[in-house]
Amino acid sequence: GGKDGKDAANTDIHKIIRMVVEKNYDPVIVFSFSKRECEALVESLHKIDLCNEDEKKLVDTIYSASLDNLNEEDRRLPQVVNLLPLLRRGIGLHHSGLLPILKEAIELLFQEGLLKVLVATETMSTGLNMPARTVVFTSPRKFDGSGYRWISSGEYVQMSGRAGRRGKDDRGLVILMMDERMDPAVAKDMLHGRSDPLDSAFHLTYSMILNLIRVEGAEPENLMTSSFAQFQSDRNLPKLEAAAEALAVARDAVEVEDGEAVADFVNLRDTLAVLQSERRDILNLPAHAVPFLQPGRLARVCTRDPRSVSAEAASAGEDGGAAAVAAAGVGAEWGMVVNFERSGTEYLVDVLVMVSEQAVEKKSPAAGSTVHSRFQIKSIDSSGDDAPAADADGGDTGSEVCEPRVVQVPLSQLDCLSSVRVYSPKDLRPIEARLRVQKSLAEVLRRFPDGVPRLNPEEDMKVEGAQFRKLVRRIEALEGMLTRHPLAGSETLPLQLEAFSKKRDLALQCKIAKREAKAASGMILRDELKHRRRVLRRMNHVSEDGVVLTKGRVACEMTTADELVATELIFNGTFKELDAEMCVALVSALVWREAGPDIGEVKLSEESKEVHNKLRDTARLVGKQVSECKLTIDVNEYVDSFRPDLMDMVRAWSTGTKFAEIMKLTTLFEGSVVRAIRRMEEVMRQLGTACRVIGETELEAKFEECSAMVKRDIVFVDSLFL
Repeated sequence: GGKDGKDAANTDIHKIIRMVVEKNYDPVIVFSFSKRECEALVESLHKIDLCNEDEKKLVDTIYSASLDNLNEEDRRLPQVVNLLPLLRRGIGLHHSGLLPILKEAIELLFQEGLLKVLVATETMSTGLNMPARTVVFTSPRKFDGSGYRWISSGEYVQMSGRAGRRGKDDRGLVILMMDERMDPAVAKDMLHGRSDPLDSAFHLTYSMILNLIRVEGAEPENLMTSSFAQFQSDRNLPKLEAAAEALAVARDAVEVEDGEAVADFVNLRDTLAVLQSERRDILNLPAHAVPFLQPGRLARVCTRDPRSVSAEAASAGEDGGAAAVAAAGVGAEWGMVVNFERSGTEYLVDVLVMVSEQAVEKKSPAAGSTVHSRFQIKSIDSSGDDAPAADADGGDTGSEVCEPRVVQVPLSQLDCLSSVRVYSPKDLRPIEARLRVQKSLAEVLRRFPDGVPRLNPEEDMKVEGAQFRKLVRRIEALEGMLTRHPLAGSETLPLQLEAFSKKRDLALQCKIAKREAKAASGMILRDELKHRRRVLRRMNHVSEDGVVLTKGRVACEMTTADELVATELIFNGTFKELDAEMCVALVSALVWREAGPDIGEVKLSEESKEVHNKLRDTARLVGKQVSECKLTIDVNEYVDSFRPDLMDMVRAWSTGTKFAEIMKLTTLFEGSVVRAIRRMEEVMRQLGTACRVIGETELEAKFEECSAMVKRDIVFVDSLFL
């Protein structure tokens, strides 16, 4: 987004707060969905002063008393010093990046009525009894990890429910700031829709399994069958069986005229599609595609990630060939490249495409589903004007909003790149800018009725090799066979292919539904439990007879960090050969899992780099064992999840460096660093307990020393509520 857009938003919030205070609608909570935006909004309010002199003295007194337990160094921290002038003007800030003691001080001041405006993230709306008279939403959309979406009805009710204080206000006021058009059906669902469903988050862990195995009479199966997740699965079984039966009936009802000839034609077409998808995979290799991902370039985008489609087909019991055909058959529509970024080993591309967004969002049953579980890519000349509206009772009638939008897709989801480029505005947040781009793309399609020109693989993209040329020749040969097929010129062929495709899709959906119904008819997570037990046996945590061994007793104590990797680091001598400071650094890599720059770009000392490489080697061994036991895991992603970002910083902290000094080594928020160090201390206590269990007294003493080294000053200051 552009700076002008942010300035406009800040000006608007300034006007809204002025209006709220003048009409005595304060106190007000302003909800924003990012920590950085909260900070920017607070900075924009520097001219507003809402407290009189008496209130300012009270703020000074309470704030000073809150900091009594801090030493002089910590009281001079920038975050501590910069917050007081803000609070004295009656404006507060609340997000997870603040130091815990400052958050508690702000909560006390707000409850005392000394803060008239509180800018906060949505975590403020849960678990805290801090109502206000007015609530302001800076935007009705939030980023959920895969894309921006409208906030759900449950989220809206939770946050807007802060408006109105029991016994003080006869009503609460909610102000929703809009920066783009919202379809009436979306607005109706957000304001009056159903609350978010309560779903079980039950999942298996290795320490849970080991702790249950070693207690006589307490088997994992007993816990699983008595869980809420099992109850939900049993209750959902009749619906799954009915859905599978309905799909089977629909599949059998579809008739294909001249079925054998159509099947032969489809086999040729599918083989061609698979070869074309192989060519697409080669062209989508970063070395070939990334140099051409300039803003404004036209790109055909698959309506779904072919990898997800292939995985779904495989989960339905299809063999590799059928799964490849399913992936190759994914449709594609034209869009425009906006930007791209690298995330670990994968490239993610921002593309502007025409999408329809379901007015009533549904939870995707597939784990790891992408943004397109909610957005469906449409033709660039599609329009949402004819979309059906929700019925009067607020029911889901399949209402959708169709508009050009920027979505992020993996590089593997691009079908091809064009040699044509169009003008791309710098700020695509306004709907008007996106509509202009849509018109440009539609005009390009109109001018090339025979197909938009594509980049030549050999001349433009410099793809070389005998294997690629052989693949191209096979594609050309199959295209010739298709044109010579007896059905090629038939007028009824489109209808026959449509019926055949419909029947095949229904058959695949039926297989998936039957598999889901079969899984729901028994114990939940049965296969996962079997595979996890196999992992524990192969890594010598459990004997063949199901007895917990020494390594298993260590893993039993680990609940905050990865138990398999931590146990391996103890038994392979890594912790033993390191000094206490480097042990602290190593534990930080076990604990810190937040996303960051590519690991190769993180600046580390040579000692930290060497220790982190040992951790990665251990994690790779564990990941391979898990993968070989048929558990779904990307070994490279698993290895990269052990981040080294905090290693040098916490090593300095363990040697007595002041908090203000270590914060100069990172761009993270102070609150995030405090939480990380507290979790590290918890992990080190667990490691010490594990070593005591197996009689490793020397290592136990080292972990106790590590714990004492980090447990000091502002990071472990007592809570104001204790």
